[in-house]
Amino acid sequence: MFDNFVIAAAGGSQVYTIGILVLFLALMYFLMLRPQQKQQKKHREMMSQLKKGDHVVTIGRLHGVIDEINETDKTVTLDCDGIYLVFDLRAISSVTAQAPAAVTAPAAAATSEAASDAQPAESAADDSADTADSAADDAKDDTK
Repeated sequence: MFDNFVIAAAGGSQVYTIGILVLFLALMYFLMLRPQQKQQKKHREMMSQLKKGDHVVTIGRLHGVIDEINETDKTVTLDCDGIYLVFDLRAISSVTAQAPAAVTAPAAAATSEAASDAQPAESAADDSADTADSAADDAKDDTK
């Protein structure tokens, strides 16, 4: 009778051990592997959106501007204050500033609006200067 109790207890401890092992593996997946996979996915998306003119930082903390991307060799050429350096694409750590999108029509409209806004301000300044000059001339005439 005592032998049956020992065998049943030993069988229960195996199930308990396997349950703890499964729980430990699940906990390790959700705390370590899953966040790392999400971070790798985000980095791959960032790398796929790189283009000429982006300001980037390498894994060595070198800051530069992308001058050329070579997809066949998986390299990127960075302009670091006039010095052109070639790096492996995997060396790009982060993008600090995206290159501005080239939009020509709204930019031309904005510059023409700025010019038309500046013109009345200049003419208003000229008008006030003319008024001051005429007032000074009137004052001279009154003193004579």
